[in-house]
Amino acid sequence: MSDPTLHATAQDPGDFAVQIADQVESFLVAVTEVAKGDEPDSAVPFLLLEVSQLMLAGGRLGAHEDIVPDERYEPDLGPEPDVDELRERLARLLDPIDVYSEVFDPYETSKGRVPARISDDLADVITDLRHGMAHYRAGRTTEALWWWQFSYFSNWGSTASATLRALQSLVAHVRLNQPLEELNGLDTDQDLSEDALEEEAGQVMAEEIAGPLGLRTAQ
Repeated sequence: MSDPTLHATAQDPGDFAVQIADQVESFLVAVTEVAKGDEPDSAVPFLLLEVSQLMLAGGRLGAHEDIVPDERYEPDLGPEPDVDELRERLARLLDPIDVYSEVFDPYETSKGRVPARISDDLADVITDLRHGMAHYRAGRTTEALWWWQFSYFSNWGSTASATLRALQSLVAHVRLNQPLEELNGLDTDQDLSEDALEEEAGQVMAEEIAGPLGLRTAQ
């Protein structure tokens, strides 16, 4: 069954570019605001919403035919904006649930699980999105769409989807009042085998983190 939105996209790529750019800009602004820490009580639900909406833009890019840039070589955009401060703010804001267990590639089971950080993931996604936005703001719409599509497949799509799973799982644990494994003591560079999880992971009750993160547990 064909999707009429894909046909509309092919007919009017300008509208498609504006819609994707609007979703990207909304995500960039929203996560930057969350990282300021002015409203910590709503941080996790807000991030869950924003990452979910970003994945819709990613899905649209993924379903679109291959976008070919106007130029063979990508124009020099200058130095990338520093995201270290944003990363550190998010890490402080999301402590102690910043670290989670991620399956790097669901089709390569031999790689197993690895520790990851929501703060690192969000900063990584923002770096990719800002790169495309620089093209878009310079009037290079095709290059912007090409970069967002390419980096969706190569990096930010899988990174954002992993972050979304972590945030959704966190909210579900809290709402269902289920214990969470404490992973913050693990090194995010080390292998996260089953033995390591059993040996290192402690238990954090959902109600202990619900209040500070703006969530409520089941009654």
